[in-house]
Amino acid sequence: MNFYFAPMEGITGHIYRRAFHKFFPAPDTYFTPFISPDGNKILRNKEKRDVLPENNAGMKVIPQIITNRADYFLMAAEYLKSEYGYTEVNLNLGCPSGTVVSKGKGSGFLSRLNELERFFAEVFEKCSLDVSVKTRVGRTDADDWEEILGLFQKFPIQELTVHPRIQKDFYKGQIRMETFAYAYENWNGPLCYNGDIFTKESYEKLVSRFPKLESVMLGRGLLSDPYLIGRLREEVLPEEASRRATVREFHTQLMEEYGAVLSCDRDLLYKMKELWFYLLDSFEDSERARKQIRKCEKLSEYKVIVADLFDNHKLL
Repeated sequence: MNFYFAPMEGITGHIYRRAFHKFFPAPDTYFTPFISPDGNKILRNKEKRDVLPENNAGMKVIPQIITNRADYFLMAAEYLKSEYGYTEVNLNLGCPSGTVVSKGKGSGFLSRLNELERFFAEVFEKCSLDVSVKTRVGRTDADDWEEILGLFQKFPIQELTVHPRIQKDFYKGQIRMETFAYAYENWNGPLCYNGDIFTKESYEKLVSRFPKLESVMLGRGLLSDPYLIGRLREEVLPEEASRRATVREFHTQLMEEYGAVLSCDRDLLYKMKELWFYLLDSFEDSERARKQIRKCEKLSEYKVIVADLFDNHKLL
């Protein structure tokens, strides 16, 4: 099985990726948070830093692009190839954010199939890179999935990653597994599953139903449990105390590297709060710490809370 690390906007940038790759069982491929080209700039400075080869040494990284304009997509893709040597890019048709969808991007593009078909026709005629796609199964209705997949079948998509929710679901409610089953039975190229894999049990249930599946993309599950890939590969993991010490080193490196690029303690504090929104799921009896971290307004206070967490709360 190939394991991919999903792009998580605002979280899984190059600083996080480097630290994760250093300390934990690594995925086969990382996908960058999306690049959003426009008429003024192909890549913003932050996006350039995120895709620089020297910031991703030793990792397979695929940049993700979000746009509904073929000319912008082509411009960004060719720039990534000529400047940084990338050979594959990924199109985001999955982001459910209201501000993205209202512009007809991300999963919002799935309700404009005529435009999407014209977009694909131009991209696949002119793009010199492989193009993979990460998608949801519709914007407002999963009944649209058969038509959407039929459109995808017309084009040489390198790999299709399917998150079996519609845009309106966001990340809530049950996965619409019947829609992934339809893709599994009808898609004629490489297929990757994404969505709600948090434990070995949920993974085993997936591969039991889809035994020929070759790739799984993990997002929130990996942010919550950085040892998840090791569990899924059935690796022998270190003892709890050693794993907790490693998570602490990971946290220290993130603090240092984010602190070097962020302008003030407050920015660093809120950056680290994002981390704990997921990572606290790995700690025993962490609800009090969750409330404390959410409410704290000073970096000094945050450090005391986190030190107590590492000293006195075991990993699940």
